[in-house]
Amino acid sequence: MLCMSILLAAATVNKLTGFAIANNKNNHSRSINYTTVTGYFLQDEPTTNATTFNFTATSFGLINRTYSTDQSYDPHGKKTQWQRFAHQISELNRNSPHHVQYKLLFLGRHGDGFHNDAQAFYGTPAWNCFYSVIDGNATVTWADAHLSPLGLSQALNVHTFWSSQFRSQNQPAPQSYYTSPLTRCLQTANYTFSGLDLPKHHPFVPTVKELLREGISGHTCDRRSNATYIREIYPSYKFEDPFPEKDPLWQELHGETNIDQSIRSRIVLDEIFETDSSTYISITSHSGEIASILGGTIPFKLASPMSVATDKYT
Repeated sequence: MLCMSILLAAATVNKLTGFAIANNKNNHSRSINYTTVTGYFLQDEPTTNATTFNFTATSFGLINRTYSTDQSYDPHGKKTQWQRFAHQISELNRNSPHHVQYKLLFLGRHGDGFHNDAQAFYGTPAWNCFYSVIDGNATVTWADAHLSPLGLSQALNVHTFWSSQFRSQNQPAPQSYYTSPLTRCLQTANYTFSGLDLPKHHPFVPTVKELLREGISGHTCDRRSNATYIREIYPSYKFEDPFPEKDPLWQELHGETNIDQSIRSRIVLDEIFETDSSTYISITSHSGEIASILGGTIPFKLASPMSVATDKYT
């Protein structure tokens, strides 16, 4: 599982990850410009190797540095890096124009799923040509794939990491949670965040959003379960309205283009920025969708599982 942090700056005119600024004008004719705010996370640095990067060993990649606000906020050097960074974000938002806002996105990829294991077992050519379009084999189902035992352990390891960050770094917890409607993400979010010592006013109650799903293909692993089933398994989750009973996007033997995915990624990111005033946002999704959300601004490919903290603004 991979988790990426990104600081996005969004202005009415990001990742896994980082810091964003958003413009909050209340009219539908406006557009939002997203910009990655660099200099805060290792994921932005050209010298960082995406293949070997370990977010749990680097405090989500937060760079050990000073900030312009340190002298007044922490004159005796008693605060942690995350406390000082959180204050920096607060000051950026306090001093920004009314149409600009900074948000820190924690973009987490789901853990290893049975579809990942099946592709590794059969090989990519056989997977793409045959096995990916059927529901499973005699021993396992990979349609709307569930987490494998490895995937479950990965999510629990990230849970432990978050808990450690809260205790040792006084890191801010997400204030809002969003997840893809595919089971592997619903599970990953649950195992990652349930049971953590979270602020009572910001509990783990994720919103399921249709457009946060993986790139849509004819693969059955990308076909979500019916809404009734999802609601029964996760009764505490919230669902965007409308959330149709049957998957409205998946079609047998049909896939969306990269341009189509980019468009829907922009739509869902705009929806979040336009309706959510939170500064710290968690998004549990997929490697392809997270890459689409980042729009190529950060050349990180999320392994399974990984979280990335990144900076971006609109």
